[in-house]
Amino acid sequence: MSAPLLELRDVVRSFPVRDALGRARGAVRAVDGVSLSVPEGSVLAIVGESGCGKSTLGRLALRLIEPDSGTIRFMGQDLRALSPGALRLRRRDMQIIFQDPFASLDPRMTVEQAVAEPLRLHGIVPRHEERDEVARLLARVGLRPEQARRWPHEFSGGQRQRIAIARALASRPKLVIGDEPVSALDVSVQAQVVNLLSDLIGDLGLTFVLISHDLGVVRHIADRVAVMYLGRIVEEGATEEVFRAPRHPYTRALLAAVPGQGGGRPALLEGDIPSPIDPPSGCRFRTRCPFAEAVCAEQAPPMEGDAHRAACHFQHRLPPAPAAAEHDAGGDRLRRLQAFFTDRPSARHVTGAST
Repeated sequence: MSAPLLELRDVVRSFPVRDALGRARGAVRAVDGVSLSVPEGSVLAIVGESGCGKSTLGRLALRLIEPDSGTIRFMGQDLRALSPGALRLRRRDMQIIFQDPFASLDPRMTVEQAVAEPLRLHGIVPRHEERDEVARLLARVGLRPEQARRWPHEFSGGQRQRIAIARALASRPKLVIGDEPVSALDVSVQAQVVNLLSDLIGDLGLTFVLISHDLGVVRHIADRVAVMYLGRIVEEGATEEVFRAPRHPYTRALLAAVPGQGGGRPALLEGDIPSPIDPPSGCRFRTRCPFAEAVCAEQAPPMEGDAHRAACHFQHRLPPAPAAAEHDAGGDRLRRLQAFFTDRPSARHVTGAST
């Protein structure tokens, strides 16, 4: 395993909750003591249900929002110690692809202007070479160079996400964070964009952090996976190992919710989702966990393990997880769509130009 390109240690971020009169009534600890390490050249997926804090964590990793406490190191540098000018220079090496391609592009800028902006800001190429570099980037993501003169509203969602990917790659970054990069797209377009991201990661040697709730996409693209629940990481390990033998009850529940993955009818979690303003004591998952005991309310379980870690008092005593079905529906669906567009070059070309 290579040295970490990105390291987070005990990162905390909370957001105040106010009433109608603006008075503070508490705080949501969106990220609560998260530690992660992302080796150079690897693909880490952060998964969890909506509201668990995974998107906030991605923005904290790039210092798009400031943490309350903790350490964020990128390429050995403490990002929190950098001045605004130094941080601006460092941003050349780290970029993000946002979830919504309709909101991530400035409607007042043509595609050429949007993609050329980071080129000019960071001095990637001389001014007279910008147009050629924009054309190269667009071709790299499956768009035609002549489309550079169009406006964002003239493109479909899939095309806009390709433009956003080209813009993220313009500064030639070492780290890219994809915040639900395919969840806003049609299913057939998702497969094309996942194929594109897989190719780019391999060809460019990118370090990639994928934030997603689609376990089929995660299994296809990620080397490692971190499972997040109510602001904390509850399990982390190699993707195939976590899918094959999950150690945390919450991970089991996520996998069981994927049709065909849980080996039968999924077991529904009991109890209500706790309020992030007032999370349960001890293990935050205990109010919904079928294996919880008294110690779970008294003590927060530490992350234990080496390559495969989990935060559960009983991770080594849990009964075996239900055997997965022969095919997982999420991954199988994605593979069928990928095969369709890969095995039909002409169809893939046409679709890439029109979706």
